[in-house]
Amino acid sequence: MNGLVMNLASATRCVVMLSLFSASALCPSAQTKTPSDASVPGPVAGTRVSAEYVRQIARFAYFWAWPMTNLHNRRTAFKDVPEPGLMGGIVPIAPSNQLAMLRDYIDPQERLVACPNQDVVYGFGILSLEGEPVVVQVPDFSGRFWVYQIGDQRTDGFANLGAMYSSKPGFYLLVGPTWKGARPKGIVKVFRSPTNLGYIIPRVFVSDDPVDKQAVQPKINQILAYPLSKYDGKMKTKDWAQIPKFPSVGQGEEETKWVVPEKFFDVLPDVLDELPPLRGEEAIYANLRAVLDAAAKNPKLKEALKQTAVDADDELVTPLFQFRNYGVPLPYNWTTVSNGAAFGVDYFTRTAVAKSNIFVNKDGETKYFYQDLDSSGERLTGYERYTVTFARGQLPPVKGFWSLTLYNEHHFFAPNELKRYSLGTKNKDLKYNADGSLTLYVQADPPAEDKQSNWLPAPESDFSLYLRAYWPQAPIMSGTWTPPAVIRLE
Repeated sequence: MNGLVMNLASATRCVVMLSLFSASALCPSAQTKTPSDASVPGPVAGTRVSAEYVRQIARFAYFWAWPMTNLHNRRTAFKDVPEPGLMGGIVPIAPSNQLAMLRDYIDPQERLVACPNQDVVYGFGILSLEGEPVVVQVPDFSGRFWVYQIGDQRTDGFANLGAMYSSKPGFYLLVGPTWKGARPKGIVKVFRSPTNLGYIIPRVFVSDDPVDKQAVQPKINQILAYPLSKYDGKMKTKDWAQIPKFPSVGQGEEETKWVVPEKFFDVLPDVLDELPPLRGEEAIYANLRAVLDAAAKNPKLKEALKQTAVDADDELVTPLFQFRNYGVPLPYNWTTVSNGAAFGVDYFTRTAVAKSNIFVNKDGETKYFYQDLDSSGERLTGYERYTVTFARGQLPPVKGFWSLTLYNEHHFFAPNELKRYSLGTKNKDLKYNADGSLTLYVQADPPAEDKQSNWLPAPESDFSLYLRAYWPQAPIMSGTWTPPAVIRLE
């Protein structure tokens, strides 16, 4: 525990030092008046630097750039995909500026993105907006919950597109930071990304009723994205049942390792080149480039960079995989974040979320609650039995839907005979108590037969619980509603 506290304290120091690089630009009270920003000198080219200084800056760089490098490496991995399809036969992938859709819940064997859910039909696409804008189609969902998560390279959302925004059916345009042009005829709205690299993840709610799963198919077949040059003003359709399968890049039980420490500093120059600095981050970029330049000319410094990345991954980033190590504390040991997909210069939370459950929605789209512990502070484990009871009238207040998902120690679904990985709005057979409350049973072995519709199967190992509230209402947004305790049964 002492080592963990030291590692988290070290992560905090990294963020503080990165912030100090740019404090004068971000905080008016810290500004020093100068004739112009251009007159502020930076590192002098060719300056000899010490190995210890290189290690310190490298440590900051690894933590700060981890999420952006993650996105960079995903685009690189998918760049040769010839057409929309399914990686490993289960995960939607597509060439840049297109997307692919599933037709049902995500397969439990998925390993490309941690913390998937089985409440929605997913899609996924990588954006590369340096070439041309991208057109996104929105069908008429006829009252069904939907949201398109559209984010930039920093994993910040830059488009409001979904049921909670009263978005109209039609065509929307995603453009890069330097695009100049008039809105094409027939385009409902233009959304500008602050970065050329980004992503789009449609989510469409579907219940576990086979009839509903069939009813959603015509809607899904109209969810497409394509370059502006392919736009003709006509709604296109695609039968997502007829798409190819590609070999998987992920193996094992953990999420695909999108950031490899030993290769991180080989990739970082490209990330800096493609990612415009936020206001005030110019000093960070200047100091990082100076260190990279020095290391490129000195094999010992280059080796120091590599080893520092390995150490930083182990000591700073890896501990943030555990939900209990970050976020806003709530009653009964739950935690949450209040700036999902709107991290800005909150470098700590951005990296923590990217490590543990990247691609979260904006707060007003989905509120996430994380739990590693029971109400007494002990680690959740399949060797114990638990209950989660929502009092009468105290289900998560949402306009969309809610769910409680169980993840194994790697933040993926735990295999079970029922093939049940979450409970919530989609489940029409949940049984309520006589007083109107709802009790969910979280355990490895089956509860009594009359309780099995409310059973969330657990593995015989550590696990986490994850409550999603899609389109949260005011009590959730204000913090007056929080999840109930996870009670360990004696």
